[in-house]
Amino acid sequence: MQDVATGTWHGLADRVLAGESIGRDEALSILRADDTQVLDILAAAYRIRHRYHGNTVQLYFLMNAKSGLCPEDCGYCSQSKISNAPVEKYTILNREKLMDAARVAAERQAKTYCLVISARGPNEREMKAVETIVPEIKAKYDLKICACLGLLTEEHAQRLKAAGVDRVNHNLNTSENHYKEICTTHTFADRKETLHHVRNAGMELCSGGIIGMGEADEDVVDMAMELRELKVESIPLNFLNAVDGTPLEGNDQLTPAYCLKALAMFRFVNPDRELRISGGREIHLRSLQPLGLYAANSMFVGDYLTTQGQPPQADYDMIRDLGFEVTINEETVTS
Repeated sequence: MQDVATGTWHGLADRVLAGESIGRDEALSILRADDTQVLDILAAAYRIRHRYHGNTVQLYFLMNAKSGLCPEDCGYCSQSKISNAPVEKYTILNREKLMDAARVAAERQAKTYCLVISARGPNEREMKAVETIVPEIKAKYDLKICACLGLLTEEHAQRLKAAGVDRVNHNLNTSENHYKEICTTHTFADRKETLHHVRNAGMELCSGGIIGMGEADEDVVDMAMELRELKVESIPLNFLNAVDGTPLEGNDQLTPAYCLKALAMFRFVNPDRELRISGGREIHLRSLQPLGLYAANSMFVGDYLTTQGQPPQADYDMIRDLGFEVTINEETVTS
């Protein structure tokens, strides 16, 4: 703790780069550092990011393949059964719409196409639709596929692997301690079980969470540590978009500085993992969005599930202005 207490964040980065894992108190100290230290913290986090990812940025494209109609009661979600938010409601999209979205993903230089449905878990019709479309998308556009289909059984995971899905997203969302405050229709343990099924089937894990749901700093750190224990390959970090009509509407506890410290803390805790700035970045980071990429090495390009992102060109310009490069299948491209 001496390095952190004296404000030498680079000393902490040195230890991480030497192969040490930081402890819970050290991670907490990042979140609780004075805002005047944000630039120093980011500079130290950038050294870790650069070691493992250079100045590259991976882009993801998100497709809401089935909207609304969800029986779960997640308090943050505009698609849940307890939400009154005016969102579109439709069953899983047809082949033409899913393929057209894949085309857009490829045109936007995305490395990964994220196929998402709102559900407790996939029914047989939805599973067959995914199994049919994934090989076609991969053959035509050479995109990586990340599927987000809710809670999965062992059989679901095996079938997704056989269909060619590269990675499954299933966010922990928050800590085990705080989970009961945001959802009662399934448990934190249910989510971890899905991640274990995905790992056992031989696919990569994509799992992160949402900051700003009334959790304590300790909960944010616990989530980062849990993801480290699970050896998750890709970590999307969202900042709550408190949509009107959801139980968390009006919740506005985040500042840009806190969001940046959270991104940096996740980089210190998970040094070589892909860390993605996800939903809510435009709202909560605002003009400081570029600074987030000194810790993160990945971002969504375009819209999210039920909310809009900033125009793709703004993202390309931001990446270029930083002197960073977009990567597709380990190759760099210019915007």
